[in-house]
Amino acid sequence: MSQSIAPDYRWCPPGPALLFCPGDRPDRYQKAADRSDVVILDLEDAVSPDNREAAREALVAHQLDPDRTIVRINSASTGEARKDLAAIAETLYRVVLVAKAESADEVARTEMQTIALIESPLGAVNVNEIAAAPNVIGLMWGAEDLVAGLGGTSSRFGPDEPRPGTYRDVARHVRSAVRLAAAAYDRFAVDAVHLDIADVDGLRDEVRDAVALGYQATACIHPSQVETIRAGYRPPQAQVDWARGVLAAAEEHAGVFSYDGRMVDGPVLSQARAVLTRAGE
Repeated sequence: MSQSIAPDYRWCPPGPALLFCPGDRPDRYQKAADRSDVVILDLEDAVSPDNREAAREALVAHQLDPDRTIVRINSASTGEARKDLAAIAETLYRVVLVAKAESADEVARTEMQTIALIESPLGAVNVNEIAAAPNVIGLMWGAEDLVAGLGGTSSRFGPDEPRPGTYRDVARHVRSAVRLAAAAYDRFAVDAVHLDIADVDGLRDEVRDAVALGYQATACIHPSQVETIRAGYRPPQAQVDWARGVLAAAEEHAGVFSYDGRMVDGPVLSQARAVLTRAGE
C-alpha cells in the first residue's frame, strides 16, 4: 500500500539542486545522488514506454537515500501511474513528482507526499486547486510540455528575437502562477530545468531570479548544472551578516526601526529569515 502523508511531517528539499536521472539507468543512480542535493528518478519522459517495466524493477532493486530522492511518476490518471505507485510501495521512497498534474483529485490518488508538476494548459488553469490538495507538499512547473499543449513550438525567444534565450510571456505567466500558488498554500516551489546545458550564464540568471522570488530549488538535467544552482541559492556572506544583524536588532525593538539606514518592518524581517534559511541557519 502507498504511504499516506503524515499530518505532522512534510518533506522538503535538503538543498536547491534537484537532478533528474532516467529510471532505467540504475548505473547512474548513485552518481546522480553523489553530485546533487536531491535525485529525481524519472519513470516518465526519460524512459521509453518499452523500458518502463525495467525502470520500475531497477527502482526497487537499486534504492537510494529516501530523504534525498523523489520519484517522478506518469500522469496520475493513467494505468502507468498505478504501476509506478505499485513499484514505489516496495521501496522506502515517500515523495513523488506527478507529471502533467491537472486536478486535485488526480494528485490525491497517489496517497503520498506529492510534488505536482504543472506542465499543461489545464494544470496551469487549475494550479490553485492543485496546490490546495492536502497531500501536495510542493509545486514545480515545466515549459516544454506546456508549450506543446498550446500548439506552440518554443518556450523561449530565439536568437533573432527580442530577449533571446528568455522565456516567452505565457511561460513566464505560468512560472509566476506556480510561485504564487505555492506561497498561498504554504508549499515549496521548484523552478523548471534549463535545457541548454552550455548556457551557464542563462542558468545563472534564472537561478538568481528564482531566489529573488522565493523559489526553494531548481531542477536540472546535467550534473554540470548543479554547482551553478547551488552557488545561486547560497547567499553571499555580506547578506548573511546583514540578516543576522537585523534579526538581532529586532529583538531590541517592538515595532518598526532603522538598521544601517534602512527602515525595517515585518516584510524585511521575513526576508532576513529567508536569507538565513538559504544559508543553512
